[in-house]
Amino acid sequence: MLRALVLAAALTAPLLTVPAAVAAPPGLTVESVSNPHPDLVSGGQVLVRVPAARDVRVTANGRDVTGAFKQTGDTLLGLVDGLRDGANEIVASAPGRGRASLRVTNHPITGPVFSGRQQEPFYCETQAYGLPAAAPPSCTAPTQVSYQYRTTGGQFRPLADPASRPADLASVNGMPYIVRVERGTIDRAVYEIAALTDGTAPSPFTVERGWNERLVYTFGGGCNSGFHQGASTGGVLNDLFLSQGYAVASSSLNVLDNNCSPIISAEAAMMVKEHFTETYGPVRHTIGSGGSGGAIQQYDIAENYPGILDGIIPGISYPDPLSTAGPVTDCRLLNRYFAGAGSSFTPEQRVAVAGFHTNSTCVSWEQTFANRATATGSCSPLIPVPERWDPVSNPDGVICNSNEQLVNQLGRDPRTGFVRSTLDNTGVQYGLAALRSGQISAAQFVDLNASIGGLDYTGAPVAARSAADPKALSAAYRSGLFNSASLGLRTTPIIDQRTDLDLAGFGADIHTTEWSFVMRERLRRSGAAENQVIIASRPADAAVAARYELDAMDRWLTAIGNDRSARGAQQKVVANRPADLGDGCYVSATERLLEPLTYPSSGRCGELFPVAANPRLVAGSGLAMDALKCRLKPIDFRDYPVGFTREEQRRLRAAFPDGVCDWSKPGVGARKPAGVWQRY
Repeated sequence: MLRALVLAAALTAPLLTVPAAVAAPPGLTVESVSNPHPDLVSGGQVLVRVPAARDVRVTANGRDVTGAFKQTGDTLLGLVDGLRDGANEIVASAPGRGRASLRVTNHPITGPVFSGRQQEPFYCETQAYGLPAAAPPSCTAPTQVSYQYRTTGGQFRPLADPASRPADLASVNGMPYIVRVERGTIDRAVYEIAALTDGTAPSPFTVERGWNERLVYTFGGGCNSGFHQGASTGGVLNDLFLSQGYAVASSSLNVLDNNCSPIISAEAAMMVKEHFTETYGPVRHTIGSGGSGGAIQQYDIAENYPGILDGIIPGISYPDPLSTAGPVTDCRLLNRYFAGAGSSFTPEQRVAVAGFHTNSTCVSWEQTFANRATATGSCSPLIPVPERWDPVSNPDGVICNSNEQLVNQLGRDPRTGFVRSTLDNTGVQYGLAALRSGQISAAQFVDLNASIGGLDYTGAPVAARSAADPKALSAAYRSGLFNSASLGLRTTPIIDQRTDLDLAGFGADIHTTEWSFVMRERLRRSGAAENQVIIASRPADAAVAARYELDAMDRWLTAIGNDRSARGAQQKVVANRPADLGDGCYVSATERLLEPLTYPSSGRCGELFPVAANPRLVAGSGLAMDALKCRLKPIDFRDYPVGFTREEQRRLRAAFPDGVCDWSKPGVGARKPAGVWQRY
């Protein structure tokens, strides 16, 4: 009876008949295309691929969806919708070919998917993008499509009707330079997608005219506590990308100044990319782009959530928020010391202690980011003052500390209500290299380290050194928030776009060059230094450099995609790097010099773009800067090239009661990350 019922159902159900010319596949498979991780699908639909076979039938939760499939080459592609939240089963079957199934776990389009409990309160900013007002905390708004055109004068302007042809309309690649811009909300963020259009609606089954089947995903900078949607994305109206046929996507939670969690950023990027693929079709490869905090996201997403980005072009980069926080805090403490007890330090001595080319870099760090470590100093204006934390009147209020977005990984200290912190300067010998080189005296070294102090949990300066929470340290390494460059980056092509802001006239900038080499040292330790190319350029030559870097990355990824050899993934990255792509610098807009870039600087590029240090490197940290909290060793006065008086020895022992940093040992709590694609 069962066999008869199954046969009857098969005879009455609609079948997708494939022409006989298509060779029968060896067996059926069901592949999730829009998200390679079928347990992380969102939005109630998924783009699916099955082999082309005669009379194939596809069902979703028992519902026939065969009609959603179309043949593309030797496979069938279908947008399966109507998925319920939670588990779903998609089954393909064909006479004589058996059956294959795929379990899909669907999540709400508002998230979360893997980042954990969402932050509340959460204030909406959809109107900043021209979308209707939305209600918190989901901040959902309807999707809108608009059009922009590129003028012959080089500007983007709104275009009400994509069929119209303004007199100043530019052309590109043989078609009118008209861009379809889609905006909506995904994962509580506002997303944007832009691509060239001929006026027809995009489809996942046909390649849009003008699209090169590649995606650039952009990321924005900063680092802040969140609690709001954000009024900007990484930007999608980019002529460099669009004019060459790339589609561009981003979201407001891909801007670290709106959300300082690379994990939340990874989730938002995954969900937006999934939606893009369901709208435009399969993507050959995705390239990350963005500087500063945008570089942090690229490095961290490629490391911990590989596959979202296939290749990255991080600009004026840092490795991760936690590594950067150490020198930022050091600068704040040094500025305070030099303004008070250390006012007798000369400008040259201050530079020697801070390590940068100029001490104004430390001043700039404090001006731009010191308030991010405080309780409420960087709160968004959207957060009403009565809602903000106050130790007396509102101890349960909103805390605008940049660590707030990391609570799902680091945890919250029940004694203070603040997210557990990895900030630590216990045992750090400020100015150690300056002492050894004779740039500061023994007395100055002693006074500096006896007086420097630290920050308390509210971010206020105190006399005691900062001490990290042991649980936070362990969690930071385990979760990959500290970027060890030992996971996904080992198989990721990297062009580190170092627009050099260390030069005269840019010395007050916080984006100093040593960070590119910090990441290289971490890559070297994991055996993947050859994955990273560093290219230095002046700001005036940055546009020329960016065009070359995009082209080189596309050629690199295309070659990897075409490599059918038995080489491993990391070997393919190295073997397929274009011959003309390597370390170097732009001497001018028309001359790029190829030579290894090193720390300390060497060669002609080193002369043109010298690399300085930072306070932790001056204090003796290794170049990898992989100890968020150093292990300690007893202070030994024989280690110093100078003699100290008995009073100076007493003061140093008081400053370092438990010892000084032993940078030769792994940091406290250091451990291997738990792996990629961690869920919270």
